[in-house]
Amino acid sequence: MTLLAGLRAPLRRVEAGLREFYVAPYRRTFARAQRDEEDLFMMLVLSEALGVPNPASGTTLELLPEMLDRMHQWHLRMGMDRSPFEEQLACC
Repeated sequence: MTLLAGLRAPLRRVEAGLREFYVAPYRRTFARAQRDEEDLFMMLVLSEALGVPNPASGTTLELLPEMLDRMHQWHLRMGMDRSPFEEQLACC
């Protein structure tokens, strides 16, 4: 039992090192994919306010308060200096 207990810490360090070795090259790709997915989701939630018909507007309307926190970063990433919803959802 003491031999196994003595090997656990070094094996965990090796495991962490290998995980970092294999994950590190893709970290930026995963972050970009996640950001793109969030942008698409934000566009879906705000589509009714942008003038795009949304068949799920009742459901996405409930998500609007959650999206307001991320509104500023989103419209800057989309290349808009000001919020496209100045009257309804001003964030700047």
